[in-house]
Amino acid sequence: MQVKLIRQELPAVQTDALILPEAEGVQRAEIVAAAGAIYESGEVSGKMLEFVLLHGVAGFAAKRVLLAGSGKADKLDAAGLRRIAAAAVRFLKGKGVSEAVLALDAALATPANVAAVAEGLIVGVWEPDIHKTDKENKPKLVEAVSIAVPEAAAGLDAALEQGIAIGEALNVSRDISVEPPNLLTPTAMAERAREVAKAAGLSCEVLDENRMRQLGMGSLLGVSQGSAEPGVMIVMQYKPEKATSEGHLGLVGKGVTFDTGGISIKPADGMEKMKYDMCGGAAVIGAMQAIAKLKPGIAVTGIIPAVENMPGSKAQRPGDIVTSLSGKTIEILNTDAEGRLILADAITYAKQLGCTHLVDAATLTGSIVVALGTTSSGAFANDDALLAGWMEASKAAGEKMWHMPLDDEYRDQLKSVYADLQNIGTRAGGSCTAAMFLKEFAGDTPWVHVDIAGTAWLDDAKPFLAKGPTGIPAGTFVHLALNWK
Repeated sequence: MQVKLIRQELPAVQTDALILPEAEGVQRAEIVAAAGAIYESGEVSGKMLEFVLLHGVAGFAAKRVLLAGSGKADKLDAAGLRRIAAAAVRFLKGKGVSEAVLALDAALATPANVAAVAEGLIVGVWEPDIHKTDKENKPKLVEAVSIAVPEAAAGLDAALEQGIAIGEALNVSRDISVEPPNLLTPTAMAERAREVAKAAGLSCEVLDENRMRQLGMGSLLGVSQGSAEPGVMIVMQYKPEKATSEGHLGLVGKGVTFDTGGISIKPADGMEKMKYDMCGGAAVIGAMQAIAKLKPGIAVTGIIPAVENMPGSKAQRPGDIVTSLSGKTIEILNTDAEGRLILADAITYAKQLGCTHLVDAATLTGSIVVALGTTSSGAFANDDALLAGWMEASKAAGEKMWHMPLDDEYRDQLKSVYADLQNIGTRAGGSCTAAMFLKEFAGDTPWVHVDIAGTAWLDDAKPFLAKGPTGIPAGTFVHLALNWK
């Protein structure tokens, strides 16, 4: 989608559809004058994401006017505008609208709001139907949207660029995540990362299994050994031309391109969704693209351990003991707790590459869905300052996070008689014990772990987002780098 800024009086805007945010209890004088009966009928209430489409409104050059409910005026923020923009272009899908204009009045025309609207427009038109062959009968999508702001509004061009970059990053993440597992193998995921890196001007290195074996990544290789598809470790690096920080941010994303559970095999019902077990890794790839474009002042390295977890004849068994890159030994009690095993080696490798701060994102546990549902991702941390920066970035990105506990008592569940630690605890507090497992490998390095098992994809479409992968937390990754403190 093409998104740009325009400065033009709204009645003179010539477009297929003029989108006007409409707050609760507020009636636009120009609409009252032309179509006041629509307010009298109660059809327009201004409730969030309530849309009313008017045709041929007198006094407007636009073919249609879309009144977009924006809720209570004092509650509307950038996150709300992001959803309104996305929902508006989805509402207009299939209605013969190829280009539209979304208007922000003087109170709303801020950099944060312009960035959010641009992002929402781009995210809103994405669909998960790339493998459908009937192209002619697809509903027509909106192809271009201009954001109309007052003539006096200044300093918005950089905000527009940021919003476009983050929206495109989320869609890149979703493009990768929606691929079926027969096409998106670990090797194919590495190739997608290479393509993104080449286009964005990033360096990209892919470690194959021989190299990982030389380095001693036994924890990752233990997961990979059950599959005919070899595992890889993807490393994407951004280095600023003028660094404003001595820090080095490491973004680590789980990349299990399909998860059967291994020998501890999952139930058949819903197993097809395990193609999404690489959404954390896809979010890192998308975020690295945006980071390369927006050029924050901190060095950023994206690390994606990519494997299949399959129950082949060489698959690791419950009871096996592996030696991780850190040197710690791990007793495998459940082969379906594989994400933490590949992340353990990725976190250690990120530290070896010089990363001073780490954030990992993973569809790690069903327990986090029990705790938080599908509204918020769970955030665990060993460092209050990094956690505060992460939570601030998540608010800016409109990606909800909830701080989860990481008390020392959870470590007791990981004690093993036979190895340094075991890979699972009890069912109670499963997301917390999984995070505590990863903390063992983060050590003293400031680190945040984000469990996105409940937020990485949607089982059903929302008014502002298609069914399928969400791209979370690519936006928060980018905001964290851009606003590094």
